[in-house]
Amino acid sequence: MRMARFVDHNQGNDETNIRIDAWLWLIPLILSGVGILMVTSTTSNSMYSTSAFPLTIGFRQTRFLGLGFMIMLMTFCVPVDKWRKIASAFWIFSVALTVGTLIPGFGISVNGARRWLRLGGLTFQPSELMALGVVLETAKIFEKSPSNKKKCMITILIVIGFSTLPLLRQPDFGTTVMLAAICMGMFVERFGWKYPLALGAVSLLPIAGLVYLENYRIRRLNAFIDPFADPLDAGYQIIQSLIAFANGETWGTGLGHGLQKLQYLPAGSTDFIYAMLGEEVGLLGTMGVLTLFAFWVFRCRLLYKRVPDGFETSMVWGITLTILLPFFINIAGVTKLIPLTGMPLPFISYGGSAMLVAWMRIGVLLRMHKSASEAAE
Repeated sequence: MRMARFVDHNQGNDETNIRIDAWLWLIPLILSGVGILMVTSTTSNSMYSTSAFPLTIGFRQTRFLGLGFMIMLMTFCVPVDKWRKIASAFWIFSVALTVGTLIPGFGISVNGARRWLRLGGLTFQPSELMALGVVLETAKIFEKSPSNKKKCMITILIVIGFSTLPLLRQPDFGTTVMLAAICMGMFVERFGWKYPLALGAVSLLPIAGLVYLENYRIRRLNAFIDPFADPLDAGYQIIQSLIAFANGETWGTGLGHGLQKLQYLPAGSTDFIYAMLGEEVGLLGTMGVLTLFAFWVFRCRLLYKRVPDGFETSMVWGITLTILLPFFINIAGVTKLIPLTGMPLPFISYGGSAMLVAWMRIGVLLRMHKSASEAAE
């Protein structure tokens, strides 16, 4: 919400603004609260089966939220000019961390994918940080060559290449496509659709080749086309996801009363948490989440109009895309609009890396709102 103006009558007509848009952090806080409830509901039964405290995973997600809120406050204290100065270093650092996942002894392999680093007793997914690094570097590229489309496109393609090469080696095809889409989305905001559309047409064949190089990608594609052709293997997850939405109908089965969490739907607290939400809270709950995301994007649009044109506008748009694109990819995947990619739902899915970096982005947006308000005064 745009905070009200307060007048100090002792200072005549001087007015002071509270210089942040509270909706930019309140809506993510509400979504994170919904996520904690759903994560707790989804995992409590499995905790019982292992004789662990049933709220263990929910409490862990709550700690992630508290730490994320602290990181938001820290990034809020960083001036916008500092982000401009460290953009390239931040991006290179994020790429180096991602390369580190491929080094034995540093990276952790889970289900055949090396996407995580071990930091002490914690694990961290560097690709989450890389999304912010790519946004910073792309915004800086636009600032250096504000009117040279060709130069910007070539430089951005170099950034995409260095950023996605380690992701393809992990492998993480979904994040690879998402990072490329973020860069192209930022290019469209600055220069229009002509170059991205041409590049997309040229890239169709290489993308198809990458899909058919890996058997699991072919299986996911086949499951998307006809999940009932292999209902007990490749199509199992998407079928169970659709069953969850069908069980929930309009009002849901009730919080904690879903059936899919009883080991029917794997990854219910992460990739498929939106399906679990649909089962337990129904259409009302899923539409509520969609409405909250839509209103948050609307507030980001208002911020986009307030900040100075150039680095700041590209930053606002890019950060919005880093949250909006995973949101659409996750929901479209679990509702069978696109093939599954394993993308978590921002603020709601269980996971520390995604939660911490998402709140880091919120802190940057709040700082830009504060700076724009001060400049307007």
